[in-house]
Amino acid sequence: MNKKLSLLFVGLLMSSMLLIACGGNNNAEEGSESNSNDNNTGNNTEVNEDNMNDPEAAADAEFTIRAGIGLNNEHPQYKGLEKFKEIVEEQTDGAIHVETYHSGQLGDDRSMMEALQLGSQEVTVPSTAPIANFISEFSIFDFPFLFPNSDVADEVLDGEVGQKFLDMLDDQNLKGLAYWENGFRDLTNSDREVATVEDFEGLTIRTMENDLHLDAFRAMGANPTPMAFTELFTALQQGTVDGQENPFATIYLEGFYEVQDYVSDTHHIYSPFVFMMSKSFYDSLPDDYQEIVDSAALEAGEYQRELNREANDQYLEELIEEGMTFTEVTDEAREEMREVIEPVIEEYAAQLDQSLVDEVFQAIEDAE
Repeated sequence: MNKKLSLLFVGLLMSSMLLIACGGNNNAEEGSESNSNDNNTGNNTEVNEDNMNDPEAAADAEFTIRAGIGLNNEHPQYKGLEKFKEIVEEQTDGAIHVETYHSGQLGDDRSMMEALQLGSQEVTVPSTAPIANFISEFSIFDFPFLFPNSDVADEVLDGEVGQKFLDMLDDQNLKGLAYWENGFRDLTNSDREVATVEDFEGLTIRTMENDLHLDAFRAMGANPTPMAFTELFTALQQGTVDGQENPFATIYLEGFYEVQDYVSDTHHIYSPFVFMMSKSFYDSLPDDYQEIVDSAALEAGEYQRELNREANDQYLEELIEEGMTFTEVTDEAREEMREVIEPVIEEYAAQLDQSLVDEVFQAIEDAE
């Protein structure tokens, strides 16, 4: 009897350890600021019931796509996923069933990319920052003031240069299908208005844990402090840091207006999303289904970009209505900021393929 009880105890203990190990980390990667969007739903690890309420459709489908993101279901990124689902299911007559998951329900950006590589997940849409962990060339999209506006970003990303980066994903068992939009990152703080490079002096700003970003803010006189996004609201509330930088949508949806007084449209970094699919899954699809998925990713991306730009304009207005002081940064001031951090950009550009860097800058120049 004692032996049986001992074996039962060991079995229960091993089962508990397995469940803990499988739980994983559902905080989203910094590139998407994923918990960002939870707007009090952050770190929601419950299964999205919307995807589970039609078991018949899933059972009848030839293929199932599990598409996961870090942002919440109020963000334009998730609305884009819903559009992708609508197009694919309609054009395949339900032969492909798409399940959409938000708020890091399937993991953070990096873990979801790894799941795509393993074939245990089919779609995710990370920012370019976490992609650089897999393909260093993608770090060029972290260069401050790379794109002067969204029109130029669209032309470059949707052109030959953008396609060249998408093609690099193949070697990682990932299939890059389209560029969506996270948007321009802007600054908030509780100390003062920021309109010029001099106004950064001494500000303690939470940034992503990205060496290029850290060095760029240091060059402008700020004290950048990397920390987990999940800790940011409390850090702002307690004054551990003076400010942070994110797109307006994230700033509003996270409620940072409750603990921040000033917002400036610094537009210091433009961050794309990359719609990607597991290459092994993509290759398993018939040619006609591949074409449908390709066009759906592009069409949903155009829809998502438009929503994102409308949302950012709307959220800026709402931030002002919530009592934040808005400071408009001039093009001249942004150019001065760029000149100050130019040595930092040159240092990091030297670590990449120079011909590729030149090609990106030339494409931007041609698009302006």
